[in-house]
Amino acid sequence: MKVKIGAFLGGVLFGVGLAIAGMTQPANIVGFFDFFGSWDPSLAFVMVGAILVYTPVYRWAIRTWQQPIWAPAFSLPTRKDIDGRLILGSAIFGVGWGLGGYCPGPAFTSVGARSEEAFTFGLAMLIGVGAYQLFMRMRENRSGGTVDPLSLIHISEPTRQE
Repeated sequence: MKVKIGAFLGGVLFGVGLAIAGMTQPANIVGFFDFFGSWDPSLAFVMVGAILVYTPVYRWAIRTWQQPIWAPAFSLPTRKDIDGRLILGSAIFGVGWGLGGYCPGPAFTSVGARSEEAFTFGLAMLIGVGAYQLFMRMRENRSGGTVDPLSLIHISEPTRQE
Protein backbone atom coordinates (compact mmCIF):
# COMPACT_ATOMS: atom_id res chain seq x y z
CA MET A 1 0.00 0.00 0.00
CA LYS A 2 2.88 2.37 0.77
CA VAL A 3 4.17 1.96 -2.79
CA LYS A 4 0.77 2.99 -4.19
CA ILE A 5 0.59 5.99 -1.86
CA GLY A 6 4.09 7.05 -2.90
CA ALA A 7 3.23 6.64 -6.58
CA PHE A 8 0.04 8.65 -6.09
CA LEU A 9 1.79 11.48 -4.25
CA GLY A 10 4.62 11.56 -6.80
CA GLY A 11 2.10 11.64 -9.65
CA VAL A 12 0.16 14.50 -8.07
CA LEU A 13 3.35 16.49 -7.52
CA PHE A 14 4.49 15.77 -11.09
CA GLY A 15 1.12 16.80 -12.53
CA VAL A 16 0.98 20.03 -10.55
CA GLY A 17 4.52 20.88 -11.65
CA LEU A 18 3.68 20.23 -15.30
CA ALA A 19 0.56 22.37 -15.08
CA ILE A 20 2.33 25.25 -13.34
CA ALA A 21 5.14 25.19 -15.92
CA GLY A 22 2.64 25.17 -18.79
CA MET A 23 3.85 21.81 -20.09
CA THR A 24 0.31 20.49 -20.42
CA GLN A 25 -0.18 22.82 -23.40
CA PRO A 26 0.75 21.08 -26.67
CA ALA A 27 1.73 24.43 -28.21
CA ASN A 28 4.65 24.66 -25.76
CA ILE A 29 5.89 21.20 -26.73
CA VAL A 30 5.44 21.72 -30.47
CA GLY A 31 7.13 25.12 -30.09
CA PHE A 32 10.13 23.44 -28.48
CA PHE A 33 10.55 21.23 -31.55
CA ASP A 34 10.19 24.18 -33.96
CA PHE A 35 13.93 24.89 -34.14
CA PHE A 36 13.74 26.86 -37.39
CA GLY A 37 10.55 28.78 -36.63
CA SER A 38 9.45 30.40 -33.40
CA TRP A 39 11.39 28.14 -31.05
CA ASP A 40 10.08 27.98 -27.47
CA PRO A 41 12.82 26.98 -25.00
CA SER A 42 10.46 26.62 -22.01
CA LEU A 43 10.54 22.78 -22.13
CA ALA A 44 14.34 22.85 -21.92
CA PHE A 45 14.13 25.07 -18.82
CA VAL A 46 11.65 22.67 -17.21
CA MET A 47 13.90 19.68 -17.95
CA VAL A 48 17.07 21.38 -16.72
CA GLY A 49 15.26 22.66 -13.62
CA ALA A 50 13.99 19.17 -12.84
CA ILE A 51 17.47 17.67 -13.26
CA LEU A 52 19.04 20.37 -11.07
CA VAL A 53 16.56 19.67 -8.27
CA TYR A 54 16.41 15.89 -8.63
CA THR A 55 20.12 15.04 -8.98
CA PRO A 56 21.40 16.24 -5.58
CA VAL A 57 18.32 14.91 -3.76
CA TYR A 58 18.68 11.51 -5.46
CA ARG A 59 22.39 11.26 -4.67
CA TRP A 60 21.79 12.26 -1.06
CA ALA A 61 18.92 9.75 -0.65
CA ILE A 62 20.88 6.85 -2.15
CA ARG A 63 23.83 7.53 0.18
CA THR A 64 21.78 8.25 3.31
CA TRP A 65 18.78 5.91 3.32
CA GLN A 66 18.74 2.14 3.50
CA GLN A 67 15.47 2.09 1.55
CA PRO A 68 13.05 4.63 0.08
CA ILE A 69 10.22 6.02 2.20
CA TRP A 70 7.41 4.62 0.06
CA ALA A 71 8.89 1.40 -1.35
CA PRO A 72 10.65 -1.68 0.00
CA ALA A 73 13.80 -1.06 -2.10
CA PHE A 74 15.32 1.39 -4.54
CA SER A 75 14.57 0.53 -8.18
CA LEU A 76 17.84 1.36 -9.87
CA PRO A 77 18.58 0.62 -13.53
CA THR A 78 21.09 -2.13 -14.16
CA ARG A 79 21.53 -1.78 -17.92
CA LYS A 80 23.87 0.87 -19.23
CA ASP A 81 24.01 -0.09 -22.90
CA ILE A 82 22.24 1.61 -25.76
CA ASP A 83 20.72 -0.92 -28.11
CA GLY A 84 18.60 -0.85 -31.24
CA ARG A 85 15.37 -1.35 -29.31
CA LEU A 86 16.04 1.77 -27.22
CA ILE A 87 16.92 3.83 -30.28
CA LEU A 88 13.89 2.65 -32.28
CA GLY A 89 11.50 3.15 -29.36
CA SER A 90 12.93 6.60 -28.65
CA ALA A 91 12.55 7.63 -32.27
CA ILE A 92 8.93 6.44 -32.44
CA PHE A 93 8.20 8.15 -29.10
CA GLY A 94 9.76 11.38 -30.37
CA VAL A 95 7.69 11.36 -33.55
CA GLY A 96 4.50 10.81 -31.56
CA TRP A 97 5.49 13.49 -29.07
CA GLY A 98 6.25 16.00 -31.83
CA LEU A 99 3.09 15.23 -33.81
CA GLY A 100 0.74 15.14 -30.85
CA GLY A 101 2.40 17.71 -28.63
CA TYR A 102 1.93 15.43 -25.64
CA CYS A 103 4.09 12.93 -23.84
CA PRO A 104 2.44 10.55 -21.34
CA GLY A 105 2.63 12.72 -18.22
CA PRO A 106 1.25 15.92 -19.70
CA ALA A 107 -1.36 13.96 -21.68
CA PHE A 108 -2.86 12.48 -18.53
CA THR A 109 -2.52 15.78 -16.67
CA SER A 110 -4.43 17.48 -19.48
CA VAL A 111 -7.09 14.73 -19.39
CA GLY A 112 -7.65 15.81 -15.78
CA ALA A 113 -8.21 19.33 -17.10
CA ARG A 114 -10.90 17.91 -19.43
CA SER A 115 -9.01 18.36 -22.67
CA GLU A 116 -10.69 16.31 -25.40
CA GLU A 117 -7.51 16.28 -27.50
CA ALA A 118 -5.48 14.96 -24.55
CA PHE A 119 -8.13 12.31 -23.86
CA THR A 120 -7.98 11.19 -27.50
CA PHE A 121 -4.17 11.16 -27.41
CA GLY A 122 -4.09 9.28 -24.10
CA LEU A 123 -6.60 6.71 -25.29
CA ALA A 124 -4.68 6.20 -28.55
CA MET A 125 -1.44 5.87 -26.57
CA LEU A 126 -2.97 3.20 -24.33
CA ILE A 127 -4.30 1.38 -27.40
CA GLY A 128 -0.80 1.50 -28.93
CA VAL A 129 0.84 0.11 -25.78
CA GLY A 130 -1.85 -2.57 -25.49
CA ALA A 131 -1.55 -3.55 -29.15
CA TYR A 132 2.24 -3.84 -28.81
CA GLN A 133 1.91 -5.99 -25.68
CA LEU A 134 -0.70 -8.22 -27.32
CA PHE A 135 1.35 -8.58 -30.52
CA MET A 136 4.52 -9.45 -28.60
CA ARG A 137 2.68 -11.95 -26.39
CA MET A 138 1.23 -13.65 -29.48
CA ARG A 139 4.70 -13.79 -31.10
CA GLU A 140 6.25 -15.21 -27.94
CA ASN A 141 3.53 -17.85 -27.61
CA ARG A 142 4.05 -18.83 -31.24
CA SER A 143 7.85 -18.99 -30.97
CA GLY A 144 7.93 -20.50 -27.47
CA GLY A 145 10.23 -17.82 -26.01
CA THR A 146 11.12 -14.17 -25.81
CA VAL A 147 11.05 -12.28 -29.10
CA ASP A 148 13.32 -9.34 -29.83
CA PRO A 149 11.12 -6.59 -31.34
CA LEU A 150 13.92 -5.63 -33.72
CA SER A 151 13.84 -9.11 -35.25
CA LEU A 152 10.41 -8.19 -36.60
CA ILE A 153 12.00 -5.51 -38.78
CA HIS A 154 14.07 -7.65 -41.07
CA ILE A 155 15.60 -6.34 -44.22
CA SER A 156 16.76 -9.29 -46.22
CA GLU A 157 20.01 -9.25 -48.10
CA PRO A 158 19.66 -9.45 -51.87
CA THR A 159 20.41 -12.94 -53.07
CA ARG A 160 23.00 -13.46 -55.77
CA GLN A 161 22.08 -15.53 -58.70
CA GLU A 162 24.99 -17.24 -60.35
